[in-house]
Amino acid sequence: MIEIKPIKGKVNAVVKAPGSKSYTNRALVTAALADGQSIISHALFSDDTKYMASSLNTLGIPVKEEQNVNRFVVYGKSGTIPVKQANLFIGNAGTAMRFLTAMLTLGKGVYEIDGVSRMRERPIQDLLDGLRQLGADVSSKYHNGCPPVLVGGKGLSGGSAVVKGDLSSQYFSALLMTAPYAQKDIVIEVKGSLVSKRYVDMTLALMRQFGVNVSNDNYRTFFVKSGQRYRAMHYEVEADASAASYFFAAAAITGGKVRVEGIGSDSLQGDIHFVDVLKEMGCKVTMHVDWIEVQGDTLHGVDVDMGDMPDVVQTLASVAVFARGKTRVRNVKNMRIKETDRISAVVNELRRMGISAVEYEDGFEIEPSLPQPAEIETYDDHRMAMSFALIGLRAQGISIKHPECVSKTFPDYFRRLEELRP
Repeated sequence: MIEIKPIKGKVNAVVKAPGSKSYTNRALVTAALADGQSIISHALFSDDTKYMASSLNTLGIPVKEEQNVNRFVVYGKSGTIPVKQANLFIGNAGTAMRFLTAMLTLGKGVYEIDGVSRMRERPIQDLLDGLRQLGADVSSKYHNGCPPVLVGGKGLSGGSAVVKGDLSSQYFSALLMTAPYAQKDIVIEVKGSLVSKRYVDMTLALMRQFGVNVSNDNYRTFFVKSGQRYRAMHYEVEADASAASYFFAAAAITGGKVRVEGIGSDSLQGDIHFVDVLKEMGCKVTMHVDWIEVQGDTLHGVDVDMGDMPDVVQTLASVAVFARGKTRVRNVKNMRIKETDRISAVVNELRRMGISAVEYEDGFEIEPSLPQPAEIETYDDHRMAMSFALIGLRAQGISIKHPECVSKTFPDYFRRLEELRP
């Protein structure tokens, strides 16, 4: 457990957030499918990316970790999986589970992917159904629509698939990244409305940089021409917008100023729009192509749809505690299938601090008040630990249980938080 001491005064800092987890894991997959050596620089080294890199090594696709310079070197195998049998363990890394499930259909063998107990509760059936429509032999080992996943690799035929869009955009990213290596063209139709579209935008942009084009018909259908191939390249990962949100929130909560370098106005990451919410709450935001700066001011509550940036909802909850008036968060039902049921977790921990919060199916409402001393449960969820620690920057007696869970995406988070102190 770690106690967060309130900051005396206002933060005033220039920082660089760690590399994007989403881009790092996408780049590892595309580099693994490319032909030859790719370098992924400013990569994130965390539990999630290490699980991905380790899995690729197990599959016979060499990945060299150069952690001292935040770089992966990947020796791609041209869309093949050299190893014919493997049991992969990916912890609670959702991107690794979804992306590897699709990628392994290109192999010629038998593979199993498993994770921690929470991963075994996270749904994956919609992705499995989509892959089956494209000719893959994939199944949920215990027939419950959740991992462990079994893959009978025999190559991916291709064709058409209809996939529900309301649970996870990662299903679509997984299908799209694998699609160029199918035997036939692939058309993916979205059933209903696609959540977290910005993550699909990120996938398409990265694929394009690696040499593969995808036709996107307004997120209703995606078309991938068979026979395209990723080219090996040097890919630089931009800073992680989700991680940057904690620094921006620290400025908002303390009334200070933080500039985050390595990410800017051109970013496709949906979570970058967290600063737009802070602006609506009363902060001053300055955006440049290479950096973003937030200046805190008097905060007021907002009513906001966070459907395209669910990973910063917990960060917003921590800021809302110090605003004037209620904050209502909407359209984030898919937060319930993350590392924990994040909607319930946020409401539970706010109430633990004596703050009034109402839980809804698609979000929550917060009525701010002075937080009382509390030991915060983290539910083995990195974002619960990181976001609720921010409350301790202004409130006395806030302690975070099991702070080591931040290693999932931001291993040195608490050290970096301390460095914000004036």
